Amino acid sequence: MRSIEAAALRRTVAAIFEAAGCSAVESARVAESLVETNLTGHDSHGVIRVPRYIAALKRGDVHAGRGITIVTETPVLAVVDGNNGFGQTIAQQATDLGIGKATTSGMAIVALRHTAHVGRIGEWAERAAAAGLISIHFVNVPGSILVAPFNGVERRMSTNPIAIGIPVTGELPIVLDFATSTVAEGKALVAYKGGAALPPDALVEPDGRTTGDPAALYGTPHPGKPADARDGPGAIRAFGQHKGSGLSFMCELLAGAFSGGGTAASAHPSITNAMLSIYLAPSAFGDARAFTDEVRAFAAFFTSSRPAVPGTEVLMPGGPEQRSRERRRREGIPLEDAVWEGILQAAESCGLSREHMEHLLSEGSLSR
Repeated sequence: MRSIEAAALRRTVAAIFEAAGCSAVESARVAESLVETNLTGHDSHGVIRVPRYIAALKRGDVHAGRGITIVTETPVLAVVDGNNGFGQTIAQQATDLGIGKATTSGMAIVALRHTAHVGRIGEWAERAAAAGLISIHFVNVPGSILVAPFNGVERRMSTNPIAIGIPVTGELPIVLDFATSTVAEGKALVAYKGGAALPPDALVEPDGRTTGDPAALYGTPHPGKPADARDGPGAIRAFGQHKGSGLSFMCELLAGAFSGGGTAASAHPSITNAMLSIYLAPSAFGDARAFTDEVRAFAAFFTSSRPAVPGTEVLMPGGPEQRSRERRRREGIPLEDAVWEGILQAAESCGLSREHMEHLLSEGSLSR
């Protein structure tokens, strides 16, 4: 285990993507997104993804330098194709398109299809909130079947996240961001690589038994064997029994079928993302100041509930992420040895030596 200062990790990750053929601008954008995700505590969507991104780039499943293509557009809506570009580029462009339309017209809907992994969905809700907009995002993952429906044991959906962002003038936004599965696949990957253990009922075996062993998803680990979620016999469970399963079902329809990106039932040569985003300007629907006052009042009422465990606190959506940002900016981002080894191997595949990688981190490694 080592702890790495965020700026050093950004520099190191950006160097890998540049060596892989991405522009300096896109490399910095991807690195910023991944490291910021680690800062929020969502390690499942952070730099642990670097080897997968590089492998996808080399296979031709994702392409550097791509941008969105507008398929259909009106003043308040757009259907856009991501052309299998990097999700951190494509989702940012799609979000900015929605922000521009909603700022002008009061609301907007953007359906995005055919993009590589868009990362932590809360990032796009935060971006919209910074522009003063409410946003709602539904995502599905055509080509990645991981989750069993309620009362099922066979995979039929992906982890299909939902995010909602609420701006609060002069304060940090309130952002709800969750997978509709018990855990995101990346959290299972973190556990598989020696990180935090999964809840004991996060996964389901073919015989219906629940388990927290990530081998149910990835198969038995072997030295040098890349983690592949297709190798295990089990599935991730939907959260909240029928509730998470139902929300995931709707993500398949709203993000996948509605956008034209396809659902988990469709044949896909590679893993892609599709996202349906709704943007709302509070001022277009009433008194924006009164809305903010009401949000603040309810937030105070909500968090005033007496904690079930003395000495803890009731947090609003986004509270744990903000606590993590503060702590990790101060103490560094913890990386498991297996995660760092995967990043080193990805760097080597792009022609960067381990010595060079360690040099890039030399002033940013806080502990080992």
